Amino acid sequence: MLKRLYDWTMAKAASKDSTAWLAGVSFAESSFFPLPPDLLLVPMVIANRKAAWKLATICTLASVVGGIAGYMIGYFLYETIGRWVIEFYHLTDKFEQLRLTFVEYGAEILIIKGMTPIPYKLLTITAGVAHLPLWVFIGASIISRSIRFYLVAALLYFFGPPIRAFIEKRLTLVTSVFAVALIGGFLVVKLL
Repeated sequence: MLKRLYDWTMAKAASKDSTAWLAGVSFAESSFFPLPPDLLLVPMVIANRKAAWKLATICTLASVVGGIAGYMIGYFLYETIGRWVIEFYHLTDKFEQLRLTFVEYGAEILIIKGMTPIPYKLLTITAGVAHLPLWVFIGASIISRSIRFYLVAALLYFFGPPIRAFIEKRLTLVTSVFAVALIGGFLVVKLL
């Protein structure tokens, strides 16, 4: 199964309509789809490093728009669609824990957890259920998703194929270190 998934992503990454596939997967992953856009982003940037920033932008924008769809599912359709998505991915326990803290710390949660490879749909649906203000949701999503996708694009742009295995195995570590540094920077500025 993994071999077929790998073959499919490589075929889509090499196709003439690869940017449309990248946008579609980025959109869908933010609201209901299980596969992260990195499966397309990584081989596409390796194949054309000059397009790294364009591809990261496509990923970011499509992910934010897909996130808005996930937010709407949580806000308006949780009982009919949202609950099914959460249960389908076996995220019910995580959802309940997250929902309880989302009302107070929604923007912070979106910024920090939105940079990691955890299922972003969990965050978007939860933000809608918690009725996080839409403008806060969009702003936090733009920050977190751009950091995530531009970080991957930058690593691939500057280090090329050798960094690919590191990204695929250690993306959570990289984004977590970046999130800690970002939060540490905010705390230092706040204390000054």
